[in-house]
Amino acid sequence: MQSSVKSEHGETARTPVIEVRGAAKSYGSIRALDGIDFAMNPGEVHALVGDNGAGKSTLLKILSGAIKPTAGTIYMDGRRVNLDNPQDSLDLGVATVYQDLALVPVLPIPENIFLGREPTRYGFVQRRRMVRAARDLFESLGQMNIRNIEASVADLSGGQRQAVALARAIHGGGRALLLDEPTAALGVRESEAMLELIESLKTPQHAIVIVSHNLAHVFRVSDRITVLRRGVKAGTAIREGTTTEEIVSLMTGATSASGEER
Repeated sequence: MQSSVKSEHGETARTPVIEVRGAAKSYGSIRALDGIDFAMNPGEVHALVGDNGAGKSTLLKILSGAIKPTAGTIYMDGRRVNLDNPQDSLDLGVATVYQDLALVPVLPIPENIFLGREPTRYGFVQRRRMVRAARDLFESLGQMNIRNIEASVADLSGGQRQAVALARAIHGGGRALLLDEPTAALGVRESEAMLELIESLKTPQHAIVIVSHNLAHVFRVSDRITVLRRGVKAGTAIREGTTTEEIVSLMTGATSASGEER
C-alpha cells in the first residue's frame, strides 16, 4: 500500500484551487477532525471516503464555509483566506451540492438555477434570458435529457434534480465543486448519467470533491482518494495505483499509511 499512498504536498506542481492544512474541529471534548491536510487540484476529482463519523461531512462543511475550523489554515489559489460563512465560499468560487439539493420544487428549472441571482432590467426579471441561459447550460453539460427546460423541479426525476443542482453550482461560478453523495438516491441508469456528467467536468476550470460510500463510483471517476478514519486522515491514494481492498483496509484501520503526511 505504501507505494500508492502519496503525500498531500509535493505530489504535484499545480497550485490547488482550494487547500486546507492542519484542519481540526472540536465540539467540546469531541474531536471531529484532527490535523487534516486536503487539497483540490484543477482538472481533478478527489474522492473523500470513510465510515460514518469519520469526519467527511465536517471537512466538507469547513470547505463550504458552513462551519469554522478550531485550527488550521485555508488557501485559495495559494492565497490564505478566511471562510467565515457559506457566502464567503461562494464568492471565492466554492459551490456545494448537498444530498438534499436545496432546490425549490414548485419553481421551474430556470428559476432554480438563477435563485437569488435573477437578471433584471428596469426592475423586471428577464425570464427569457434565464430560460435561454438554462438551456445553453444544460446543452454544454450534455444534459438535454430534460425535455422541457421550463418544467417544475417537482416533476423531475432524482437524476434530473441532481443535474439541476449541479448546473446551479456551475452557473454560480463554482470552480471548486463539493458533491455530497451525488449518486446515493439514484438508480443505475441515473447514476451512470451523473458519473458521466462528473467526468465531463474534469477540466482545468474545475476542481471536484465527491463524498461517497459507493467505492465502485469512486473508482470510476476519481483521480485521488483520501480516506478519513475517526477524524484523522488515514491516507491519500492515487486511484490508478490502488485497489478497493486497500482503501477498505485504510477505512477499517487494518492497515496504516506509513509515510503519509498526517
